[in-house]
Amino acid sequence: MDMQGTRQLAVTQQQAWDALNDPQVLQACIPGCESIEATGENAYALVNAIKVGPVAARFKGAIELADVQAPSSYTLRFEGNGGAAGFGKGSAQVSLAPQGEGCELAYTVHASVGGKIAQVGQRLIDGVAKSMAESFFKRFEEEMRRRHGPAEEEAPAEQPGALKKMWGKLTGGGKEGAAQDGESAAS
Repeated sequence: MDMQGTRQLAVTQQQAWDALNDPQVLQACIPGCESIEATGENAYALVNAIKVGPVAARFKGAIELADVQAPSSYTLRFEGNGGAAGFGKGSAQVSLAPQGEGCELAYTVHASVGGKIAQVGQRLIDGVAKSMAESFFKRFEEEMRRRHGPAEEEAPAEQPGALKKMWGKLTGGGKEGAAQDGESAAS
């Protein structure tokens, strides 16, 4: 299976790099990820639950980062074993480049699977892989917004009395609306 793509991120290259190297962020963003633990420099143990068609399994595996060129790129090598369900292994080249106020993330993945999981068919495997990638990036973008917030925008200047007029409309108008609200609250 081969897959590639690019994503525009609304964070700086350094912020994206830090997040892509943070096990907590990755665990929160990888669909089905139960744990990621550092086992050495640029090496991690991973437990991930995956379902492809009728085959579901917990894969225990390892991730190793190689050719690290902080904060621009690395190669991620991975392998996992799901027992009777099969195995998966491969690599991904990941690069980050500044672009405007944010950065562009580009990736190329080469992976292979074997065992029962390979028997469900390449089209189904490709579909699940693409779905997992989309889910990862959606979660990653949400996590980046949560950590770094959206770009600040200037609020439009409020016209004098606009808030008072809006409150009047919400409460049914002026003092009468406030009196009626007080009566309904007492009822």
